[in-house]
Amino acid sequence: MKFTPTQPWRFLDEFRGKEFTGQWPNIKEMFHISCLRYPNNLCFRAFSPKEERFTYAEAEKKIKEVSYFLLAEGAKKGDKIGVSGKNSPEWAIAYLGVIYAGCIVVPLDYSLKDNEMEHLISFGGVSRLFIDKERIEHIDADGSAGLIAKYCLERDESHPFVLDMNGPEREGWECASDETAAILFTSGTTGTPKGVMLSHNNLVSDCYLAQGNMNIYSTDVFYAILPIHHAYTMLAVFFESFSVGAATVFGKKLVVSQILKELKEGHVTMFLAVPMLFNKMVGALMAGVRKKGAVVYALIRAMMGFSGFVKKLTGVNIGKKMFGFLLRQLSLEDNRICICGGGPLPASTFRMFNELGIDFVQGYGLTETSPITHLNPTEAYIETSVGRKIPGCEVKIVDPDSDGNGTIYIKGSMVMQGYYNNQEATDEVLSPDGWLNTGDVGHEDADGYLYLTGRAKSVIVTDGGKNVFPEEVEDHFQLYDDIDQVCVIGYLIDKAMKSEGIRVLIYPAKKYADSVDNNKAVIEKHMNEIVDQVNRELQSYKKITKVTVVDAPMPMTSTKKIKRFEVKAMYD
Repeated sequence: MKFTPTQPWRFLDEFRGKEFTGQWPNIKEMFHISCLRYPNNLCFRAFSPKEERFTYAEAEKKIKEVSYFLLAEGAKKGDKIGVSGKNSPEWAIAYLGVIYAGCIVVPLDYSLKDNEMEHLISFGGVSRLFIDKERIEHIDADGSAGLIAKYCLERDESHPFVLDMNGPEREGWECASDETAAILFTSGTTGTPKGVMLSHNNLVSDCYLAQGNMNIYSTDVFYAILPIHHAYTMLAVFFESFSVGAATVFGKKLVVSQILKELKEGHVTMFLAVPMLFNKMVGALMAGVRKKGAVVYALIRAMMGFSGFVKKLTGVNIGKKMFGFLLRQLSLEDNRICICGGGPLPASTFRMFNELGIDFVQGYGLTETSPITHLNPTEAYIETSVGRKIPGCEVKIVDPDSDGNGTIYIKGSMVMQGYYNNQEATDEVLSPDGWLNTGDVGHEDADGYLYLTGRAKSVIVTDGGKNVFPEEVEDHFQLYDDIDQVCVIGYLIDKAMKSEGIRVLIYPAKKYADSVDNNKAVIEKHMNEIVDQVNRELQSYKKITKVTVVDAPMPMTSTKKIKRFEVKAMYD
C-alpha cells in the first residue's frame, strides 16, 4: 500500500512572525503555542502516589514560576541544569522550567549509582540539579561534583520544591533554534558514555517531521512509562504530546499490573513501549487463551488471521470489535496506536497486535538523531521493517554486502550537533557534511522502509566466514515465557582464523524456575530443549553451538536492553 507523508505542522504558519520566526519554533515557543491553542486541555496527569492533573494553562504557569526562580537564583544563559527522578508531572515542569529560563537541560538516568551520576554531573558541567527526595542528600554530598544548588521534585523541608518555586517575573534568556537545548548521556555509537548535544531545532523539527508518518491529535492521551530521561520517551511521548495539545499520563513503575491499571484509568490512546513489554503482554494474553483449550485457541488464532488479512488488504480494522473482550484484558480498549521502539521486535508480535485490532507499528532512531528517523505509518505498515523514513531524513547504505546490507548513515535536521567535550568521538561518527554513522547494519527499499540486521560492533564472524547478528538469533526467543533474558554472543573457536561460534546466555523466568523447585538440572535440560527448537528455525550457519544458563539477571539499560558488551566481558 502506497503512503504519502502529510504536513500536519502547517498550522504553525498562523503563529510564524508572531510567536516565533524561522522554519521551526524553539521548545519554549512550541509549548507556548499549544498553551494558546488549548489552554484548558489536560496536559500532565499522574496517579501515584496521589492523582495530579495540570491543564496547559496551569502547567505553563508553574513552568514560568520555576524559570523565574532559577533566574532569581542567578541562572545564566547556557547554564547546564540536571533533572533526574521517577516519571512525574514535576519532572516535566522542571525540564520545561529550565528551557523557559534559557538554560540547557541535562536529563540524567535515575537508575545510575550515586558515583556514576556525580561523574556525569562533573563531566557535563552541571551546576544545579532537580532530583527526587530519596536521593537529594546523597548526590554530591561532599561537593566534589560541583553542584551549587539542589532542588527537589517532591515536597521536602530542606530543599526548594519545584511546585513551590517562584520569583520576580521576567523573561528567560533568548535561545535561537540552532543553540543547544539538551545534553543526553548515552552509550552512543561507540559504546562509551557520551553527552549528545541536541539543539532546539533538532528536537522540534524531529517532533513535527515524525508526524508526517503518523497523525496525532489534541484529543490523544500518551503514556510515559519508560524513563523520560531517555530520548525515546522524551521525544516520542513528552514532546509529541505537547506539540499538539495532547495529554501525558506519567507511570512510575514497569510493573505490568500497574501499567494495565493506569492505561485503563488514564484512557490512554497512544501507548509507546519497548519489545520486552509488548512481548510479555501478548504472550500472557495468548497463554490465557490457550488455557481455554485447543479448540478455542485454534478458533481465536484463525479469527485473528482473518482479521489481519482484511486489515492488510483493505485497511479496514475489524479486529477491534471482534476482539474487544481480549483487548480489555490488556486495558487497550481506548487505545488508538501502539508504537514499539528501543530494540528489535519479532514480526510475530507486530502481526498479532494488528490482528487483534490495534494499530501497532514500530519505529527506529538513535539518541544522536533526536531520536526518530523512521516510523511505520499505521495505514501502510510492514511487519519486518522498523519503519519508513520521515520527511527530511536522508539515508544511505555504505559498503553493502551481497544481500544489500551495509552500515546505515543518516542525514537531516534531526542529527545531533555532536558529543559534548568530545570532538574526537564526534569526528568518528559525524562527517563534515552532516552524515551520521549509526553503527547499525541493514538495507532500505525503494519506498524508504528500513530493515535492520543488527549492530556492526556485535557481529559474530563464523568459521565459514558468515556474519551473524545476535539480534537475529535473539528474536526467536522473545515469545518463550519460561525465559526472562537471553543474550547471544560469539565465542572464539579458532584463534588463528579468528572464527567464532554462537553462544546463548539464558536467565530463566522466576515463575518457571520456582515451578521446578529451582532444580538446576531440570532447568538446563528445558532451556536446551528450547534452544533445539530455535535451532530448527535457523539457517545452518546461525545455529547456536553453546548454551549457558546463568544464575543471576544480566545487567540492562534503563530501556530494558541487555548490556551486551558488559555481559560478554563477564562470561568470556
